[in-house]
Amino acid sequence: MTKNTRRLPGTSASENYDFSEQVGHLLRRAYQRHTALFQQTIPDTQLTAAQFVVLCSIRDSGACSLSQIVKQTAIDQATIRGVIDRLKARKFVSVRHDEMDRRKVLVSLTEAGQSLVESMVPFAFEITEKTFNGFNPAERMALLYLLNKMCDGDGDGDEEE
Repeated sequence: MTKNTRRLPGTSASENYDFSEQVGHLLRRAYQRHTALFQQTIPDTQLTAAQFVVLCSIRDSGACSLSQIVKQTAIDQATIRGVIDRLKARKFVSVRHDEMDRRKVLVSLTEAGQSLVESMVPFAFEITEKTFNGFNPAERMALLYLLNKMCDGDGDGDEEE
């Protein structure tokens, strides 16, 4: 048992619950640290981490629908619309209707968007290095493996090993 699941004799589960040792809290703190490093390092102070991920997703996919971007980035539909609107306002993406299905909106990088992504990638690598500061290669590999395993889980908690 870990520290956060062990019950001391004569105590209730709630008395032994230490929020600071819970996975959600630790993931949130790690993400906040990474986001702070992003904002401190990236030269375009108006660009957010979510916007950068969306730009990279579009770069990798070419013209794509909002639902494709949602699937690739794991950013919810309501949020993605705001991200796309802000990127469009800055002329980093263009939005048009699909010629085959007018209900479908396709998002593409503009030349300015492509240039921005290219210029930001070296900073993105630097941010990753700063996020991993103090980790040895085995720890880096283990963390990435475990995070990917967590993200790939189906969420029902009944996976068998």
